[in-house]
Amino acid sequence: MSAPSHDVPLASASVDLPALRRRVTPVLIVSQILGGLGVATGIALAAVLAQQVSGSEALSGLAPTATVAGTALLSVPLAALMTARGRRPGLVLAYLIGAVGAGVVVLAAVLGNFPLLLLGMAGFGAASSANLQARFAAADLAEPDRRARAISTVVWATTIGAVLGPNIAAPAGRSVSGLGIPAAAGPFVWAAAVFLLSALVVAVLLRPDPLLTARALAPAGEDAKEGRSLKAGVRAVRESPRARLALVTVAVSHTAMVSIMSMTPLALSHHGAGIELIGLVISGHIAGMYAFSPVMGMLSDRLGRLAVIGLAVGLLACAALLAGTAGASHGRTAAGLFLLGLGWSAGLVSGSALLTDSVPGPARAAVQGLSDLTMNASAGIGGVMAGVIVAKAGYGGLNLIGVCLLLPLAAIAARRALTRREPAVRG
Repeated sequence: MSAPSHDVPLASASVDLPALRRRVTPVLIVSQILGGLGVATGIALAAVLAQQVSGSEALSGLAPTATVAGTALLSVPLAALMTARGRRPGLVLAYLIGAVGAGVVVLAAVLGNFPLLLLGMAGFGAASSANLQARFAAADLAEPDRRARAISTVVWATTIGAVLGPNIAAPAGRSVSGLGIPAAAGPFVWAAAVFLLSALVVAVLLRPDPLLTARALAPAGEDAKEGRSLKAGVRAVRESPRARLALVTVAVSHTAMVSIMSMTPLALSHHGAGIELIGLVISGHIAGMYAFSPVMGMLSDRLGRLAVIGLAVGLLACAALLAGTAGASHGRTAAGLFLLGLGWSAGLVSGSALLTDSVPGPARAAVQGLSDLTMNASAGIGGVMAGVIVAKAGYGGLNLIGVCLLLPLAAIAARRALTRREPAVRG
C-alpha cells in the first residue's frame, strides 16, 4: 500500500480549514516577499545591463520587454502544470526557471551576447509568473466571501520585496567585483539565489497543496477531471459574461498602468527631475500598487466586485488626467502615479476575485493562467506602443489614450451592474 500523500487531507469531513489557511498563507507570503525581492533586484538594472551588452540605448528597453514576454508565455504551461499536479509543482518550477534565467543573464553579460541576454530575461520572467499565480493559490482555500482579502494579502506581501529590491541592487553589483562579472549583472546573481530559496520554501513548506486540497474538499461531481483542461478553461470564460469582464478588467488595468508608468521617468527627466526625484515618484507608485491591496480586498468582499472595478476605472482615469496634465509640476505627476498604483491594485484584486468566482472549480487554474497570459501580453504590447505614442503625441497624449482605453471597460461594468444584480460567488 502506498504512503498517504501530504498534499490532500486524509478525511475531508475532519479537515480544519482555518488551520489549513493559517499554515498555507504564511508560506505564500514568504515566497511572495522573496520572489518580489528577486524580481525587483534584477529589474532595477536590467535596462542598464542591456545597454552595456548591446552598446545601444535604443535596445535597452528590450530587456524588460523580454521579461514581460517571458511572464506571459510561461503563464499557460505553468497553469497547465498546476491544473494537473497542483500549485506547489508549478510554483517551484517557475522559480527554478527564473533562477536559471537569471544565471543565463549573468553568462550573457560576461560573454557580451545580447540575444542570450534577452533569452535569459525571458526565463527570468517565470519568477514574475510565480508571483502572480501565488495570489490565486491564496484563494484556493479561502471562503467565497473572503477571496478578495485572501488575494490582496498575498499581493500586499510583494510590497516588501518590491521596495527593498532596487535598494540592494548597488550592493549586489559591488559584491561581484573581482569575479569578472559586470556590476550591472550582480543583481541577477543575487536574484538567482533568492529564487532558489523561494523554490525551496514552497517545495518544503507548501503542504498540503492548496489546489489539490480544495479539489479533495469539493462536493462529489463538482471537480470532474474533464473540466480541468485549458480548452475547458477557455470555454468557461466564453460562457460567463462575468469571467469575460474579469479578464478585461485585469488586462486593461495592467496595460494602462504599465504603459503610463514606463514613460513617466522619461517625462520627468524632460522637465528637469533628477534620478533621486524619479526614484521617489516610482517608489510612491509601487506603494500605491501593493501597500493598499488589503483595503481593496476588503472593499471587494464587502461592496462587491463590480463596485471595486468601478473604483479602479475612476482611479486610473484620475491618475491619467493628473499625470497627463502635470507638465513641469513634479508633485502633480507623483500624485498621478500614486493613484495609478491604487487603480491597478483595485483592478487586479477585484478582477482576480471575480474571475475565481465566475468559473467552475475544475477550470479555475486554467482560467487563471489564461488571465495572466492576457494581462501580460496586453501590457507588453502597451509598453512597446507607449514609446511610439510619446514620440508622436507626447506624454499627455499617452495618458489621454489611457483614459480612452478605460471607457469600454467602464461601459461593460456599468451595463453588467445595471442589467443584473451581482450573483453570489461560487464556492
